[in-house]
Amino acid sequence: MTETAAASHAPRGKTPGATRCPDCTDGLGQPRPAQPGSWRARIHDTPGLVVPYRIAVFVVGLLFVMLGIALTALPGPLTIPPILIGLWIWSSEFLWAARIFATFRRKAQETWRHARQHPVSSAAVTLGGLAAAGLAFWAVGHYQLVDQAKEALGL
Repeated sequence: MTETAAASHAPRGKTPGATRCPDCTDGLGQPRPAQPGSWRARIHDTPGLVVPYRIAVFVVGLLFVMLGIALTALPGPLTIPPILIGLWIWSSEFLWAARIFATFRRKAQETWRHARQHPVSSAAVTLGGLAAAGLAFWAVGHYQLVDQAKEALGL
């Protein structure tokens, strides 16, 4: 299609290009609406600060998500909180992250509601998981599994 033919198919006043977010020029997606008078509204009303602010929010959220992923090498639930914090930071500015965070929040509320309705089975599952983790830690230390693995790998 030629350039003039593409321009004739574009809506009035709009140039052809991105159709998902035609007003976004920074590639980060549609911003969340800011409440009038809020700090974010003042940032968004200052044209020179909008893109650097959005990039800073993205980078800070990304650092938390990467920290969570890096913590997967450690045992335990340490990986989940940094990822959720990063998603929460992103959701303060980006609509796509707000939708994902809303899904996580809804699932967490459903899980908490289920745990309150079934306290005995929830407690049994939690205590069983803690007992299994304790047993695993004990076995690793008691049988020197880390040292045996190093010897097996020749390290």
